[in-house]
Amino acid sequence: MASHSLLVAPPAALSKPLFIPSRLLLGPGPSNLTPRVMAAGGLQVLGHMHQEVYQIMDEIKQGIQYVFQTRNPLSLAISGSGHCALEAALFNLLEPGDSFLVGVSGIWGQRAQDIAERIGARPMVKAPGGHFTLPEVEEALARHKPVLLFLAHGESSTGVLQPLDGYGELCHRHQCLLLVDSVASLGGAPVYMDQQGIDVLYSGSQKVLNAPPGTSLISFSNKAKNKIYARKTKPVSFYLDIQWLANFWGCDDKPRTYHHTTPVTSLYSLRESLAHLAEQGLENSWRQHREASEYLHACLQGLGLQLFVKDPALRLPTITSVVVPTGYDWRDIVKYIMDHHDIEIAGGLGPSAGKVLRIGLLGGNATRESVDRVTRALREALQRCPRSKL
Repeated sequence: MASHSLLVAPPAALSKPLFIPSRLLLGPGPSNLTPRVMAAGGLQVLGHMHQEVYQIMDEIKQGIQYVFQTRNPLSLAISGSGHCALEAALFNLLEPGDSFLVGVSGIWGQRAQDIAERIGARPMVKAPGGHFTLPEVEEALARHKPVLLFLAHGESSTGVLQPLDGYGELCHRHQCLLLVDSVASLGGAPVYMDQQGIDVLYSGSQKVLNAPPGTSLISFSNKAKNKIYARKTKPVSFYLDIQWLANFWGCDDKPRTYHHTTPVTSLYSLRESLAHLAEQGLENSWRQHREASEYLHACLQGLGLQLFVKDPALRLPTITSVVVPTGYDWRDIVKYIMDHHDIEIAGGLGPSAGKVLRIGLLGGNATRESVDRVTRALREALQRCPRSKL
């Protein structure tokens, strides 16, 4: 038998205590955890197929139905971030050769396009900028005849809130399903999945829900479910195969079978975050975010800053984009606020990179106190950061 010796010594860094700074997260996500959610995440692990965990999964499904405003039985959480939910939707709904219309108004439409191309679908990108009107979408549906349309309700890279009323009905008239990304908007802006005719809706845990990153929420209408169950080919991902996940989450009439080991403590946290939002009430949460964002807008304009989204009706209440003031490097501003105030804000992302600063008011952080703190920090940063004379 060969003799081997250790090649790698114990890392010195791991001998030190873990230190996590106290920081106010006012970027586009993740957001600060609430004490209730943190406590839940610290509870003892149970087996992922224990009855108590199945009960928690059932309660999460009910919470998803509430926050999405849907009666869809096929509603569940995915062990992965919002990207996983997007991939689950596309991997299960699209087959090679399918026409897929992507409303690209920021980075999330770009990501949907990228994922679809990887599985052989034919995305058709339409990017007039800002948001998409019903006549624009109808013209594209008639021309391209897609089986699926993607829209981002809350485009976090630009701070745009995409209207949703009428789009589901329009899609259905053209034998098309509607897929909506609500990662940045859920809980902060109204969405009514069933009443708005949305066929697939997904969101994430780490924004308004104030839960740890790593789980996502998704729901499928009966039309979407029927398309999935009538597939001619298997989805390219076993991990994200909705028929398997539907069974594992108790969304069909069959006994549950093992699919994967869920992040049990993350499910505890997600359950508590949904419980908190249910206790607060959706309408109260929507009002909280609307009022906090309007106060933020007034404070930013009081500093002489310009909001990136000009139409107030199209501003995302959860994430505000601000035009980087002339002469400043956005990185200097973000770094100053982090270094001197322990507050996170962010620069742009994708098509908005280098153009905007993004400030998030998510869940428990959507308060006047948060706005006052970030406004003071931003005022000081503008006074202290270098500014070119060009």
